[in-house]
Amino acid sequence: MTVIGIIPARLASTRLPRKLLLNETGKTLLQHTWETAQQAKSLDRLVIATDDEEIAAVAKSFGAEVVMTGDCSNGTERVAEAIDNLNLSADIIVNIQGDEPELDPLQIDLCVQSLIDHPECEMSTLANSLHDAAHVNDPACVKVVLAVNGNALYFSRSPLPHFRDCSPEDWFANAAGNQEIPWLQHIGLYAYREPFLKSFVKMPASTLENIEKLEQLRALQAGAQIHVSVVSHGSIGIDTPEDYAAFVKRMA
Repeated sequence: MTVIGIIPARLASTRLPRKLLLNETGKTLLQHTWETAQQAKSLDRLVIATDDEEIAAVAKSFGAEVVMTGDCSNGTERVAEAIDNLNLSADIIVNIQGDEPELDPLQIDLCVQSLIDHPECEMSTLANSLHDAAHVNDPACVKVVLAVNGNALYFSRSPLPHFRDCSPEDWFANAAGNQEIPWLQHIGLYAYREPFLKSFVKMPASTLENIEKLEQLRALQAGAQIHVSVVSHGSIGIDTPEDYAAFVKRMA
């Protein structure tokens, strides 16, 4: 069983320019993520994939293996191209977001093990419970609904499941602590079987994907099975100057 982790890294970012190279902690954000992923025991190899020479030079300076790609439209395409450019094969490929420096490496291992334990599934990912109505209602917080076997039924930016008789605010005010929390937040870590990853990036964007702007819906609409492991906590992605300032404070 060969498992390869790929960190897709691009320099352009709209809300936080050049965020992967920000280094107020003494290390770039990309290095923090790489060092965290290095701790995962399930990865046989960890590679940073980029189309930017500056990112490549910085990554090599802290000891990372780097593969150059073309200008890809998203991280999944970059991961698939990286595998092709490395001219290698793997049983499982893990897509690790470069802007999540506090991702728990044990969660990488769990995502990999989930795919090993569920041979019927083409992909695996993670989720954690939501604990307040603000996140339930936030379109930037992606929710996932699961079947009893742990496979994803649907991902949405809407507050799914939708309670007909009460709002999320009312539910948390009246039911929190007495019932299992019904809302799960998707964590953007993916493990793929290599044949599926290569076919996935060749599929056209699906109707649901275009509506929700969620790439994983392309897989579901194509009939793929995605197993979701529920964990106690998620990681904090760095998307804005405020996110990065809070991260720097936590590191201090």
